[in-house]
Amino acid sequence: MTAVAETIAALRAQVQAWRSEGLRVALVPTMGALHDGHISLVRTALERADRCVVSIFVNPRQFAPTEDLDKYPRQLVQDLTRLAEAGAHLAFTPDVGEVYPEGFATSISVGGPSAGLETAFRPAFFDGVATVVGKLFIQVTPDVAVFGEKDYQQLCVVRKLCLDLNLPVEIIGAPTIRDAEGLAMSSRNAYLGADELKIAQKLNKVLRKAAAALEAGSDEQATMAAARQEILDAGFDELDYVEARASLTLAPWQRDREGRVLVAARLGKTRLIDNVEIAAS
Repeated sequence: MTAVAETIAALRAQVQAWRSEGLRVALVPTMGALHDGHISLVRTALERADRCVVSIFVNPRQFAPTEDLDKYPRQLVQDLTRLAEAGAHLAFTPDVGEVYPEGFATSISVGGPSAGLETAFRPAFFDGVATVVGKLFIQVTPDVAVFGEKDYQQLCVVRKLCLDLNLPVEIIGAPTIRDAEGLAMSSRNAYLGADELKIAQKLNKVLRKAAAALEAGSDEQATMAAARQEILDAGFDELDYVEARASLTLAPWQRDREGRVLVAARLGKTRLIDNVEIAAS
């Protein structure tokens, strides 16, 4: 059975009780609508700590006014069942007023790996992510926090946040969980119709082809141009970006360094993001 804390006070009381027993605590931040990818993060957390806290909070500060905040899938009962089956010890399920009480006026502004990519299309996104993650780290005081590599730029931003603010939290990046065709698991995949799903499942194949070409020595500009065209030819409506970046900093990729090919593409009402590794040559 996964216990539930709806308030910061209840959360802190439970964590303090664990601390008094000398137990190691892990945090898995989520926005709910849990799928197998989220459950893999819980399993990773349980390998690294004695107790696992999973936050379920749809953070309004990382949504632009034109985005899907109101429509974002919410299924708390199902989520709690899945967490109990996975062995999570505590679900932190605050409402918006608990996280951002009336008069809340503080935010964390980030730079570095947040530059470009997602920020070019969602300018306030990473400041919203950094603010809520910073609050969670203060509230939970975890020894370790687990984030999925599917949201790779977010992972880099959180790592830099901890480094710059000297936060004593070990950040673990867990591998992306995919379906049988290679599509990265995402809560927003629920928006896809049957025909759209078949198109979406082609995205990772294009990324892997591009990464293999770069590893083999192909020209970066030509490879990215070919990938852009393949994504549009596959049936995607729009392509926000497909770029090669350095793995740690997300600076422009250099051939002798490990990198990532990152993509964001739109299909109907769904925006898909993904990435694959580029091995150093």
